Amino acid sequence: MTTDTPFRILAVCTGNICRSPMVERLLQSAFARIAPGEFEVSSAGTGALVDYPMDAQVAGFVHVFDGDSENFRARQLEERILEGKDLVLTLTREHRGRVIEMAPSLLRKTFTLREFARLITTLDGDPSLDGPHRWRAILPKVVRARTVHPSDPSHDDVVDPYRRADDVYQQMVRELVPAVKTLVDWEYSHR
Repeated sequence: MTTDTPFRILAVCTGNICRSPMVERLLQSAFARIAPGEFEVSSAGTGALVDYPMDAQVAGFVHVFDGDSENFRARQLEERILEGKDLVLTLTREHRGRVIEMAPSLLRKTFTLREFARLITTLDGDPSLDGPHRWRAILPKVVRARTVHPSDPSHDDVVDPYRRADDVYQQMVRELVPAVKTLVDWEYSHR
């Protein structure tokens, strides 16, 4: 992408100690290896457990997938955090609605993680998406793809594992990691 301003991505879930920190740390780690300095990934929660560290079980998953869980602290989603974001990836449709309610101008920049991952794969082969501004160029195309390629909205959410059984944590990983991998693979293949 090679611009002076990094592409700013915000991941949003509820408590900001499980799902959105995992997205933040996995995307930031992978993008930093592929395109150092070109991305800035952060996270927040709609009902954050402010200043809490990442959930220990989620931190273990982050390490397994080559991310870094150190020095993480949960923070509450506020309008000021949304300012200047190029893309907001929420973990559920409810979170997406909350973001748009707080910042209506982000309507065309806010998607659930799984929805965005699914839609960018429909754009493979579009040569206009190669080059330094590909992430900014993809947004209007993904918005159009949302109407052309509708899907069952129940496939858009990632389950919240907080204080639940191990199998729910595993389900979260099965829903979240492939979507993150799709974004990383897309960046790698369009460089």
